[in-house]
Amino acid sequence: MTSITSAYRVEDLIADRAKPLAPPSYVTELTQISNVSFAYGLVDPELFPQADLAAAAAAVLQEQPHATLNYGPPAAQLVEQIILRLQGQGISATPPQILVSYGSSQILALLLDVFIEPGDVVLIEGPSFLGAVGKFAEAGARLVTVPVDASGMNIEALETVLMQLRSQNIRPKFIYTIPTFHNPTGTTMPLDRRKRLLALAAEYGVLIVEDDAYGDLRFRGEPVPTLASLDQEGWVLYVSTFSKIIAPGVRVGWAYGNPAIIERLGMFRSEGPCGPFITHLIARFCADGKLEPHLQTLVSRYREKCDRMLAAIDRAFPADVTVTRPEGGFFVWCNLPPHLQASKLLAAANRCGVGFMAGTRCYTNGQGEDAIRLSFSFQPVDKIEAGIATLGEVMHELSRG
Repeated sequence: MTSITSAYRVEDLIADRAKPLAPPSYVTELTQISNVSFAYGLVDPELFPQADLAAAAAAVLQEQPHATLNYGPPAAQLVEQIILRLQGQGISATPPQILVSYGSSQILALLLDVFIEPGDVVLIEGPSFLGAVGKFAEAGARLVTVPVDASGMNIEALETVLMQLRSQNIRPKFIYTIPTFHNPTGTTMPLDRRKRLLALAAEYGVLIVEDDAYGDLRFRGEPVPTLASLDQEGWVLYVSTFSKIIAPGVRVGWAYGNPAIIERLGMFRSEGPCGPFITHLIARFCADGKLEPHLQTLVSRYREKCDRMLAAIDRAFPADVTVTRPEGGFFVWCNLPPHLQASKLLAAANRCGVGFMAGTRCYTNGQGEDAIRLSFSFQPVDKIEAGIATLGEVMHELSRG
């Protein structure tokens, strides 16, 4: 048989948008070079509720095999559990206001299909969760950054931005915010700012996307009402997840908001609704009363880890490094003095086996060399203390020149 060499290459069939290969992920880089990485908000695997999840899985497989293992919609019982959780916030929700998803990241991606045409303006915090805003930029949104201070989004700066955009006849599509245990700074927006944010959204006709991945993980201070619970006019789309409070592998998130938005988000789920089995599993876990005790365990453990990291920072870091002390969540944000740059510090720390997230990874406008994010959620306490001690030594060495 004669072999024919084609003049064509199969790679030439690839669409232009898919031809450039993405660089190695930052996660991959850090896991390859860091013995102790504080870079990512990974859940502590020692805290997974394995036995309770196994019991819930056995129960739903025994009692509802057809509903859990066949094609079908997400468990109605999970929507009921989400509604109960919203009632705990003072929100009276109905099923048409709820969308169950493959993690909260799916909701954030679906926003682009529902709201964004190339060139549309989206307001984001600076710094912010780049996993979300990166998707917004890839969809062609024009990202406008509003600064974050020690109390979260600077609402005076937001008002200035909204006034400037209105003068140009530009109506932003939405404001993306993480008001509770902000990623990356760990800050929490106080009540007066939340009320002012809602008033501005109504005045300028802008949707607020409230990302509340960490709100259940408060380990000090008094709770602050969610934007969704304060909203009286329907300007908030509330996004949350079970990934941080049960296990990331379950990949179950959800959104609450205006039924017209919820319906359209559902329209664009090309892969269909979230799988029946996993939603029945999470619904049973919650209905059996396992979630609240589990949350208490998480809060206790993350409080200890955060306190140990902060104490280690106080011992090891130069005095001119300022540190945000969070009331919950996964992250500690550190502002560096002028003679320390995040990128150089990261390179030097990596050589010593320690990783973290440089502040530059948390902005879209080139800022961030003056800050770093440290996650205390994943590493055991002994590694937290050892890693912070090493990082402090690197800081002092660089400061000496």
